[in-house]
Amino acid sequence: MASTTKPTRAPSVAGATTALVLLTALNFVNYIDRYILPGVQEQVKHEFHLSDEHIGRLTFWFMIAYMFTSPITGWLGDRFPRKPMIVTAALFWAAINFLTATVHSYDSLNLRHAALGIGEASFGIFAPSLLADYYEPDQRNRVLTIFNVAIPVGAALGYLVGGTVGEHYGWRMSFIVSAIPAAILAILIAIFLKEPARGASGDPAASGGPAAREHGKAKLEKGTILSLLKNPAYLCSILGYAAVTFSLGGISWWMPSFLQRIDGRSQSSAAYIMGAITVVAGLGGTITGGTIAQRWSRTNSKALYLVPTISAAIAVPPALLCFFGPHNLTLYGLGAAIFLIFLGTGPVNAATLNAVRPEIRATAMAGQLFIIHALGDAISPRIIGAVSDRSTLNLGLGSTLITLLLASVIFSIGSRYAPPLHSEETVAA
Repeated sequence: MASTTKPTRAPSVAGATTALVLLTALNFVNYIDRYILPGVQEQVKHEFHLSDEHIGRLTFWFMIAYMFTSPITGWLGDRFPRKPMIVTAALFWAAINFLTATVHSYDSLNLRHAALGIGEASFGIFAPSLLADYYEPDQRNRVLTIFNVAIPVGAALGYLVGGTVGEHYGWRMSFIVSAIPAAILAILIAIFLKEPARGASGDPAASGGPAAREHGKAKLEKGTILSLLKNPAYLCSILGYAAVTFSLGGISWWMPSFLQRIDGRSQSSAAYIMGAITVVAGLGGTITGGTIAQRWSRTNSKALYLVPTISAAIAVPPALLCFFGPHNLTLYGLGAAIFLIFLGTGPVNAATLNAVRPEIRATAMAGQLFIIHALGDAISPRIIGAVSDRSTLNLGLGSTLITLLLASVIFSIGSRYAPPLHSEETVAA
């Protein structure tokens, strides 16, 4: 009798590795594009005679487009094949980067940056949802950790491309160079990626419980949004992530300028330093955090929330050292803070996907993207710029750290509602 009730693992979905490689590569290019502007913003500021607050608005309009596109793409992603929409999004943002050569005013730069947000928002929703249908729930943390390795590596190369190409050939050329790999990857995805069935990887909580899943074609009733708002595991994952994004987004945007102004470095030197620290500390933090959460989650389903809880809290002291400590410790503090913040990147995304049913994952990711940017890096760069204009850039950056402590509290609350990750837990329940 016992053997008839023993849970079995869902079969692997064909093409899962190919999908992970291609989508991670495109996510890599996605973050290159996003972090080119911080690498060249001092050039942009001087060319258009802008204040720090004006520079911060460039991110604001990018995120406004990003946020208000996400509900639409989330709706589309739960009803239509995601592969053609990913290809379209990649080709669109590649075209926008090519058109950067035509930008010769602050307003047109704002428009160009907002258009880039539309393409990137589409990909950011479709790709994790697609990957969740390739891999089982207890493997999603590992898969999304790999997928999110692209964040620090792509950001690092974005700083480098922006700073070095911009210094030698002008800041517009930095964007044009980044358009080529996006177009190539779009073609490869169109040829080689297979669209999986929704829920094909299986979910252990499908039979019941707070995170009950239903398989099959998406049927989004009027109560879908309400169900997300009543899901504490989902809400805590996205609100905690938003608080982290507020701090991390602002720091990432302004650190190249901080290194140039406070440490007196050249644009290319600041770009190399930010690139090196981001790729080493960010990549190390992402892999370490994902590994810890993967092992810890074998015995504790709360691990996907507890790792971000700890990482957000312990990142504050080294960040304070970076902004307000002696100059000879600035880079050490920055490296430690980035490493610790990135510990929670993979686990928090896995927590979001595991908290909802398969047929509403794209909508759930759309909600996540909207909230983390609306309450996070859509506003923090502008706030830092405004504080900097009125006091110092050090104080502007330091003012964002309170949200890391807030994130730690939110993730801790979310751990109480973490859904099970294994079939055995569901059977036992």
